[in-house]
Amino acid sequence: MNILIIGDIVGSPGRAILKKALPYVYRKWDIDYCIANVENAAGGFGVTREIYDEIRALGVDCQTSGNHIWDKREILPHIGQLNDLLRPANYPAGQPGRGFHVGKAKDSGVPVATLNLSGRVFMNGAMDDPFTMGMAEVERLRKEAKIVIVDIHAEATSEKMALGYYLDGLATAVVGTHTHVPTCDHRLLPKGTAYCSDLGMTGPYDSVIGVEKEPIIQRFLTAMPSRFETAKNDPRFAAVVVDADPATGRARNIDRMLLSEADLGA
Repeated sequence: MNILIIGDIVGSPGRAILKKALPYVYRKWDIDYCIANVENAAGGFGVTREIYDEIRALGVDCQTSGNHIWDKREILPHIGQLNDLLRPANYPAGQPGRGFHVGKAKDSGVPVATLNLSGRVFMNGAMDDPFTMGMAEVERLRKEAKIVIVDIHAEATSEKMALGYYLDGLATAVVGTHTHVPTCDHRLLPKGTAYCSDLGMTGPYDSVIGVEKEPIIQRFLTAMPSRFETAKNDPRFAAVVVDADPATGRARNIDRMLLSEADLGA
């Protein structure tokens, strides 16, 4: 079965190309289940209930996040009620929401588990150890679903890669988000886990990781604060498709894509 995992959706340009890309990608890759990272979906920072509903209506089965999940405070009353909107599982105890979800593939009904984790290297906040918690959660989730997808939202490539090898053979896929720059190291690890260091962003690529270029350049030049605005041009759809064996939970293949509007015939 084919599982589509979409990199960080950034602002309205990311949501617009998501809407254009999903019918094409679903048809071409015969997608059975879809996961997307939405922590930047609302104006580049955070997510709202309305945007969650918008993305869910497009056929996304589970929505993951990361360090910007609380940037739109209006999500707080809702996240505890939305089982398929995740925040990292290793955030400190007592935070609202949850870090895992078990859904079912659209046609076959095969269960698919998603685990959302945050890295600790170069990341602000008092996160618990993603390795210890990740192993325990994957082992627990495998009792409900042989297919387990891990979104590791982290800055350091080494941390993501180490987690991939640590969970190799247990998780179906370990994929990185957060840096907004797609990596071309997608591969199958020795024990059958699909891996990619970063899916990249689904958003505007004529930018500095999704933000208008000039304020970022001025900040580097002057060290003065500036207002960040989500860029608009050259939107692209960044994702991977993992072919998973529903009997064993192991990955058989991983394909990576970075689609422009021209690729979609838009």
